[in-house]
Amino acid sequence: MNLFHRIRGVLVALSLVFILTVTSACAGAVQTDRTSYQPSGTASSSYNQLERGDTAVGQNFADWVVQTAHGLVKDAYVRDDDKLGVVISPQVKPNEVRNLARSLAQGFHRNFPNRDLNVLMYAPDKKLILKARYDSTTKQIEYQPVG
Repeated sequence: MNLFHRIRGVLVALSLVFILTVTSACAGAVQTDRTSYQPSGTASSSYNQLERGDTAVGQNFADWVVQTAHGLVKDAYVRDDDKLGVVISPQVKPNEVRNLARSLAQGFHRNFPNRDLNVLMYAPDKKLILKARYDSTTKQIEYQPVG
């Protein structure tokens, strides 16, 4: 049974890496028009845009993470184009959080290259449970459990 859980964790991580790789490669061809600002009609829609990202690229990446995570991620945000915060769903097992963080860090790096990145993993109750730091010079990920 333990082997089954390990295999499942690896498959989840590999599938997320595959999804992040394929879609981030396709997303690189799409350019966002940053020269024109189209204000929205309501304050709440402007607020929603700021929730996921403080830049258009960051917001798009956070939206994409939530949409393509197949229910593993309930919510996500990007700040300063170097911090990705992710609220996992209850279906993510505790032993799968690290693999998911690694997959997210790899996809985040593809979209925001040449910078040190931080991935903050939150439990479904929005308590911080893991920090993953991607070092762009060594290309290594350091994990720091929280709590």
